[in-house]
Amino acid sequence: MRLSDNLRGAVLMAVAAAIFALEALVLRWLTARGVPVGLQLAARTAGQLVWVAPIVMAMGPRVFRTQRLPMHLARGASSLTCWGLYYLSLTMLDLATATALSFTAVMITALLAGPMLGERVGAWRWAAAVIGFAGILVMLRPGGGADPLGAAVAIASAVAWCGITLTSRSLTLTDGTATIMAWVGLTTFLGALPVAFLAWTPIGAVDAVVLAAIALVTPSLIWLTTEALRHGEASAIAPLQYLRLPLLALAGWLAWGEAPDGWSWLGMAAILSGALLVTVVEARRR
Repeated sequence: MRLSDNLRGAVLMAVAAAIFALEALVLRWLTARGVPVGLQLAARTAGQLVWVAPIVMAMGPRVFRTQRLPMHLARGASSLTCWGLYYLSLTMLDLATATALSFTAVMITALLAGPMLGERVGAWRWAAAVIGFAGILVMLRPGGGADPLGAAVAIASAVAWCGITLTSRSLTLTDGTATIMAWVGLTTFLGALPVAFLAWTPIGAVDAVVLAAIALVTPSLIWLTTEALRHGEASAIAPLQYLRLPLLALAGWLAWGEAPDGWSWLGMAAILSGALLVTVVEARRR
């Protein structure tokens, strides 16, 4: 692996982290302007559908051919739940806390991969989980600044993210990427329609344009991450995905004056350490 390949992968992964951070900032801004979270979620799924539309048009109905429809529906439900709860957590917590708690998905997935996929849960996975969950306890200590309900929503979103990861790993054993992407685009869009109907409220032209733009940009995260890992070594570039924590912490402080206390930062550092440990160890193992 050449140094230039790792550099290219690192740049792509850093761009993905920046877009992830931008999404959170825009969603927080839209919420403050009165755009319902349900409408934001529906726009996100519509953007996902736009990205998979060329695949569907190129392959036709056969792209949906599968023997594992229940698993595809489970993956779509996990995606919709994850996005919806993550968007909601951004309205209930400061950006740094919501982001740090979202990283618990990495450790939860590492533990669940054992009983659900038959993967070996080694000492490093357990160590990372203990460190990360200790960080959660520090952040959610009695008298801390984090909203317990908001934290529960963020952690529930992380659990739903595990559902995305585990169902995706299972589906890749039997179905192609095009089929997986087509089904997730269709199921999330159809699932979000009732949410959009219930949350519907007229919004201004500026809000509509911004909402459409971020909905079309965020699905690029999958492509950017995939290309980053294609060019660079996973152990070298995967940790860059966590750049969004300092980016959002800085943005939250500059834009809204959000400043978590020292204990909260200690908890965030523990969660980040656990997530990094899993990421690096798993990348090197593979």
